[in-house]
Amino acid sequence: MKNSLSDSAQQLLDIAKLAGAQSADVLIVDGTSVSIDVREGELEHAESAEGVDIGLRVIQGDRQASVSISDLSKSAMEQMAERCIAMANEAADVLIVDGTSVSIDVREGELEHAESAEGVDIGLRVIQGDRQASVSISDLSKSAMEQMAERCIAMANEAPRDPYCGLATPPQEFATDWDVDQLELYDSSPKPSAEYLKEMALRAEASALSIKGVSKAQGASSALSDMTIHLATSNGFSGGYRRTSHSISCVAISGEGLSMERDWCGESHSHYASVPSPEEIGYLAGERAVARAGAVRPPTGFFPVLFDERISSSLVGHLVAAINGASIVRGSSWLKNYLGEQILPSNVSLFEDPSRKSMAGSKPFDAEGLLAKPRHVIKNGILEGWTLDLSTARQLEMKSTANASRGVGSAPSPSSGNLQLSEGLETKEDLIAKMGTGLIVTSMIGSTINPNTGDYSRGASGFWVENGQIIGPVNECTIAGNLLDMLKNIVPANDARKNLSRVVPSLLIDGLTIAGK
Repeated sequence: MKNSLSDSAQQLLDIAKLAGAQSADVLIVDGTSVSIDVREGELEHAESAEGVDIGLRVIQGDRQASVSISDLSKSAMEQMAERCIAMANEAADVLIVDGTSVSIDVREGELEHAESAEGVDIGLRVIQGDRQASVSISDLSKSAMEQMAERCIAMANEAPRDPYCGLATPPQEFATDWDVDQLELYDSSPKPSAEYLKEMALRAEASALSIKGVSKAQGASSALSDMTIHLATSNGFSGGYRRTSHSISCVAISGEGLSMERDWCGESHSHYASVPSPEEIGYLAGERAVARAGAVRPPTGFFPVLFDERISSSLVGHLVAAINGASIVRGSSWLKNYLGEQILPSNVSLFEDPSRKSMAGSKPFDAEGLLAKPRHVIKNGILEGWTLDLSTARQLEMKSTANASRGVGSAPSPSSGNLQLSEGLETKEDLIAKMGTGLIVTSMIGSTINPNTGDYSRGASGFWVENGQIIGPVNECTIAGNLLDMLKNIVPANDARKNLSRVVPSLLIDGLTIAGK
């Protein structure tokens, strides 16, 4: 029997090698067993079994697969080898999102819209050599998943070639140790009911309408979501976490007819207790709308511009879009030649921290299973690195920064999470006093950004400043400049809100072109 097993093992290794296996091993188990059970002096159960099981493991580069059979015929072993090699040449990952959400909108004291949703979405990505495809479904039955797998494999076989696609290589790259509880992404307190959410929205709207000068409220909203995410890969990673989100917002309007001005306030947090009261949300929305009443167009010229803390993160958003690995590999970034160069003042840094508690951008690992770590994106004004997933990292011959994100029906792509820009020593009021004559921007509309040159042009509204004093609201103007020149000359205030995912203070830029009247 030993010779027979040895011969069978060698036969299977030869078959696997002939079929294209780079390396392989075989395990054969030949055994018999007898089991007797008695009860109350009588035979209750007797079982006798014997047989041979043979297992083949094929290793193709950094991928492997295993298959077992109980048939030692040559035809069975040939089919087994072909199947195992095909499996080793393939890779896959699965992303499952199980969530519920409730959203309530009110207007003029009445319910305007209510929406509730719940369900599970599952996404499968199959990688066949240098091709990949993704498919998603909401039916978790076995038959649906089998059809999904067949469809995804067929799509992958016809997909365009991508030599940079692929899973992380374990164990060096996969996250292996994390503590989801430390991140505090999930609010375990009782969920607010839909009726309670409606009450919160009504209270926010009523608070806005109580402000003298508010003519109407465009509406108020209150919402919550609860989502569980789990990622598993064919080469060994499996992990998940749960996150919640609660939000309240309100939009208020001042004036009538063509002189109407609109503004808003809203916040979203992972824990309901962290969300400001609806009265505070409504009050701020109303105050802001009233402050914009009687807005006029500012003069045209070259003036200092202060980006208020409410919208200053948009400048950082343009910056992180330019250092995104996808833009860099396409060559369509105005910062593509500035790695290791100064792009911010020497006293300003930009820090990304996925470990901040209760933040929307926090996570234990990214969408490819890599451990998420804090890092300096920009340190003392110097650009330290790009924002990368595995694919863009391979194209640039770098390491992933664990910034992959994805939906259930798409392949991973790089994106930024929690960001914090260095604050200055001066208050916003100090910066306003230093402006002399210029514009405070509190709201923006539209966007024309040249991705190759960084030329910048956006519609804006806010407040006009003369002799360091705010003299009144302005609107219907355009501000323009070049992002690289703008960012190199920012002066940050010290008013950043620490409870947001993107912590960015008000930013003063010495001179931009303003097109007004």
